[in-house]
Amino acid sequence: MLAPRDPDEYLLDSERRVIRVRRHWASMMWDVFEAGALLVGLMLVSYLAPQDSALIQNLLWYGGLAVVLRFSYYVLEWWVERIVITDKRFMLTTGVFTTKVAMMPIGKVTDLTFQRTLGGRLLGYGTVVVESAGQVQGLDRIEYTPNPEEINDAISELVFGEKKTDKNRFTMLKARRAALGRRRALKAR
Repeated sequence: MLAPRDPDEYLLDSERRVIRVRRHWASMMWDVFEAGALLVGLMLVSYLAPQDSALIQNLLWYGGLAVVLRFSYYVLEWWVERIVITDKRFMLTTGVFTTKVAMMPIGKVTDLTFQRTLGGRLLGYGTVVVESAGQVQGLDRIEYTPNPEEINDAISELVFGEKKTDKNRFTMLKARRAALGRRRALKAR
């Protein structure tokens, strides 16, 4: 009842889910650093404060509890956020108490850019920038995307892939494969 809806509940019967992921854990790195630094700071102040002052010690421990609760909320928010890509649209569901669903039809996509920083290469995340016909959408930039190469390939296939009628078209790649196959057959003789 109080739990956020599953993103699959927003899908139409005619939609096929292609990708369903949450942001990479690296998106939480600043929150982890911030909470850790605040807790260490509170522990140092507690150590330096007079030990016989119960009021100061209690306030510091309640401050630590507030830091832990705040960090727990950020983790829960990260946990319920989902990126869902179907054969018809992009969806981003967010929110613990108030659910927000941002959507963009696949047909509106005009350009797809893939970015990966050095940190992204080391930790395994990237950014996918989706552009539509001169409009600013709610899903124009999807940061901290896990497995970015696979996701970019899947989105590219959905947006720019060959249509079903063009699948049997003789492409340059098929021509190259056929030529390499003939050369190997001639060498084998």
